[in-house]
Amino acid sequence: MRRALDAKPEVSRPICSDAGSSEGEKGMRRPRMGRPSWQDYFLEITRLVAKRSTCLRRGVGALIVKDKRILATGYNGAPSGLPHCLDVGCLREDLGIPPGERHEICRGIHAEQNAILQAALYGVSIKGAALFCTHQPCALCAKMAINAGIRQIIYCGDYPDELATQMLKEARVELVRVENSPEAPEGREEEER
Repeated sequence: MRRALDAKPEVSRPICSDAGSSEGEKGMRRPRMGRPSWQDYFLEITRLVAKRSTCLRRGVGALIVKDKRILATGYNGAPSGLPHCLDVGCLREDLGIPPGERHEICRGIHAEQNAILQAALYGVSIKGAALFCTHQPCALCAKMAINAGIRQIIYCGDYPDELATQMLKEARVELVRVENSPEAPEGREEEER
């Protein structure tokens, strides 16, 4: 007679049933394409976070990771409790401000800034962490990342800002651009953060 503890557990529903999976060990379902690397995993999450963006020009997502744990996330949009650009329009567009200039004239906060601020708001130390972003940070975000103790920035999409690149290099923050990675969420122009 077989004991109850020896019986294989039944799986009531497949795990990741919508991810194109195949039967694996002990009845569990595993993705056919294999597990993503940690870097790909975190970059994919930044793309999901970017979908919350309320910027009319570019959806950007960011997350702060330390020891393979997500400490904070952020997307670009208006400060908490204020009307979003989706609702009131884009101040920068109305004033004809070109991309990459006059960052202070904007209702929104950048994704990287939001992630750093969320960590601060909840008392989470990000010293020595990595910042994953859908796009290269601008000079303002680079300065914040340096002072917050970020040691590595991994991103997919370009946002050419020579000053940001120079300061990160001087501060010995590793800047890694991931090639052949899907861009930020669709539906927004790629000209402005």
